[in-house]
Amino acid sequence: MIPSDLPASIFRKEVLALSAYKVADAAGMIKLDAMENPYGWPLDIQSSWLDTLKDCPLNRYPDPEGRQLVRALRELEAIPEQFEVLLGNGSDEIIQMLLMALPPTASVLAPAPGFVMYKQLSDSLGLRYHAVPLLAEGFGLDLPAMLAVIAGHQPSVIFIAYPNNPTGNLFSGEAIDGIIKTANGLVVIDEAYAPFANASFMGRLAEYDNLLVMRTVSKLGLAGLRLGYLVGKPEWIGELNKIRLPYNINSLTQLTADFALRHKALFDSQTQRICAEREALLAGLNAMDGLVAYPSAANFILFRTKPGQADAIFTSLKAQGVLIKNLNPQGGLLADCLRVTVGTPEENAAFLQAMGNSLILSQC
Repeated sequence: MIPSDLPASIFRKEVLALSAYKVADAAGMIKLDAMENPYGWPLDIQSSWLDTLKDCPLNRYPDPEGRQLVRALRELEAIPEQFEVLLGNGSDEIIQMLLMALPPTASVLAPAPGFVMYKQLSDSLGLRYHAVPLLAEGFGLDLPAMLAVIAGHQPSVIFIAYPNNPTGNLFSGEAIDGIIKTANGLVVIDEAYAPFANASFMGRLAEYDNLLVMRTVSKLGLAGLRLGYLVGKPEWIGELNKIRLPYNINSLTQLTADFALRHKALFDSQTQRICAEREALLAGLNAMDGLVAYPSAANFILFRTKPGQADAIFTSLKAQGVLIKNLNPQGGLLADCLRVTVGTPEENAAFLQAMGNSLILSQC
């Protein structure tokens, strides 16, 4: 038995103060909590994929640079040759690499609420994290407040999710331009939900020396692969490659992602279906008494309940076999808020039915 005070004497206080990131058990549930693509692959594509994997040399280390996969990403996203691509084990690893490269006194800035891993990883490394609240009306960027923090703390890295998680909205492009132009440090535009937004800063990388664009294939429909990538000028990517662990993208992920990216039409079709369902789901939620659902450019919808009802509704949905995300415990702008991923038509219908039942119970 390890003495209870031993970890406290070994690990940094920043780590001891953290809470582990919890993933809810979704066994047996309609899973609408993690912004996943609900659609699988047709049998013929599955068969072709398995044929591709048959010759995978699992006894050998993978290509450390994932060169074939990078070529596929360049072609898919039309990434110009003057920019480099860094692969990560999900966007999380890329965020970690960026933050590990900073000096211990560095500051990090992001709007709040935002993707939780910006703060989680900053805190774990003992960096000075600054969260600037979004505007209460429409969840827009508070540009004067952001610029004030930049002037006062000179953050080394600024993360901006575009669209934002968990609010789902696209921030003003003009406001982001103002931040990039003002910042002396890096500005990372996190485009995890770009397939659903029809908006990107990828084509603007040449305009700014301090701009990086980060993406993932998870929301596209490949969440199980854990593959993210960062695009930027060679000077930035070259330094980050010094931190990247060798062979961080395994052979099966490289082969599968390369195969999947050659079936772009399938994912485009699925994305269109999700976007159509998103609008139907938004209308269904807003038709319910006591709910306010916010427009989304992602594959999820944030909605607000009447004061004090979010926890009970979340629990009621779980009891009916539907798992969504309860954001109410985070408080602030997310008080009384829940977030639902856009599922299949059948899943969305089941969710709306369960929501109706939950609202009736909350009024009893």
